[in-house]
Amino acid sequence: MDQDYEAKYHVLEDRHWWFRARRDLVMSLVNHYSPKRSSRILEIGCSSGALMRRLAAQGYQSVMGIDVSEQAVAECERRGLGNARLMDAQKLDFPDLSFDTLTASDVLEHLEDDARALREWHRVLKPGGVVIIFVPAFAGLWSEHDVANHHFRRYELNDLVEKARAAGFVLERRAYWNIALFLPIAVVRRVRKFLPKRETPGTPDSDLFPPPALLNWLLYNVLRGENAVFRRGWNFPFGVSAMVVGRKATAL
Repeated sequence: MDQDYEAKYHVLEDRHWWFRARRDLVMSLVNHYSPKRSSRILEIGCSSGALMRRLAAQGYQSVMGIDVSEQAVAECERRGLGNARLMDAQKLDFPDLSFDTLTASDVLEHLEDDARALREWHRVLKPGGVVIIFVPAFAGLWSEHDVANHHFRRYELNDLVEKARAAGFVLERRAYWNIALFLPIAVVRRVRKFLPKRETPGTPDSDLFPPPALLNWLLYNVLRGENAVFRRGWNFPFGVSAMVVGRKATAL
């Protein structure tokens, strides 16, 4: 991720509708699958630590984050988080069986060798441990936003499921997320392909911008409503993101 873009990302991620709604859902999944506050939790791709702070606020006593970005780790430290480490998610510097729960929101698509990363995540989980993964969905939604974020790919849900299973995970849940905004996002990205490119070369457009307060509130509450349906067990057939919850099998 480019430094200027990353700086904007850190400013927006606390209050931007997309990040808030996804963080809400990740928190509810952590609470459901790993309710013990003594659980050891690792956030892969912790950015400026918004999820780690929220986990700590809800009583989780052992929360750690990693990020490949020095700027992200420095931002965590600036915000009072001393539990973020600089680390490659494809090669974790942790012993086997270190964590009860892993979360990775929009991380896997940044990694060239996603299969290796999933095997590493499986390795550091304890038997019975859970991984919660969100990734951008559908190659047809590929846009300059993906270029700006240095993505290698977007995922069909079945592809994500197969890769998670190949790494050894037993799938607890598989679904798409953000079905509510799928159509408008798809239309906007399709139209943009026919619009003139920005004049400055080498600076791809991104969907990340500070929305007006009313729009931010509206979009957040649209996804908040979708999250409520999701928590009741509905698995959506399509969406802007794909997600899986995988569990490491317990020893026989």
